[in-house]
Amino acid sequence: MATAQQLKTLIKSHFEEGDNRFITLSLQIAAHEAKLGHISLANDIRSLIDSSKPMIRQLKPLNRELEELILEVHADNKLSELIVADLLKNRIEKVLIEYRNSSKLLKYGLENRRKILLSGPPGTGKTMTASIISKELNIPLYVILMDKIVTKFMGETSAKLRLVFNYIKENKGVYLFDEFDAIGGERGKDNEVGEMRRVVNSFLKFIEMDDSESIIIAATNNFKLLDQALFRRFDDVLHYNKPNEGEIKSLIDNRLANFKGRINLKNILTHCKDLSHAEISKACFDAIKETILSNNLKVNESTLVSALTDRSNFYNKIH
Repeated sequence: MATAQQLKTLIKSHFEEGDNRFITLSLQIAAHEAKLGHISLANDIRSLIDSSKPMIRQLKPLNRELEELILEVHADNKLSELIVADLLKNRIEKVLIEYRNSSKLLKYGLENRRKILLSGPPGTGKTMTASIISKELNIPLYVILMDKIVTKFMGETSAKLRLVFNYIKENKGVYLFDEFDAIGGERGKDNEVGEMRRVVNSFLKFIEMDDSESIIIAATNNFKLLDQALFRRFDDVLHYNKPNEGEIKSLIDNRLANFKGRINLKNILTHCKDLSHAEISKACFDAIKETILSNNLKVNESTLVSALTDRSNFYNKIH
């Protein structure tokens, strides 16, 4: 097996020296294992490196203006972590399946789902979905900084949108327009200024013309605020809701995992009222941390209830 020094150097390179150094060291470990007769392990390491190379390819560098508009984010969520209704999860899986088989669809003149609108309350899994799609498809995740896109100067927002869509076309990835209602507001609203109507028109034009290999995801907490013309520009619209009782139970089981102790989930449900997936997840992690710091190995019911109550109190204060 790899020596202790090799492992330490490998970990150090991952955090400090970049992808190229990490790959080189990984290949050295593979060669070392092969010399020891561990051929299967060596081949597995090489296969992992080969399959990961698309993710760490050299992208066109962002210029200063784009650096203020696009943020690359590390995607580390798996589909198994997403606890939502089966119907919703199936539609996300359909996005993944179609993307992986896009060349097959193209032979018949069909395109895979690439433009997805996500709608629902905060903390219900919209941002996680973008991370999951990026992770599962092994392509980079970018978040479009909406507060930097929208400005008060006439024409400037549309110009920034053009820069973003040019980058989307040249660099394959998952692009998340979070808080999309900031630019997707209904054009007919009496209180909307002419500039915002022009911004919506610009976005409609850019997304309709987009023929890239990227996946474009727009997420909103306020579905009703969006311009109706936007909906037909998206290949799919996914609606998220706060977790029901079954999802809460699955969520707690998933998050606590091996730390789950003797807990009556029926009693727990009363403390999850109005909490989102994200808040329940954070409460579970808070309970795990408290359990570890108390030198215990299992989260008990009272510890979890306390963490959920804290989250519920915080939630009620800000709403």
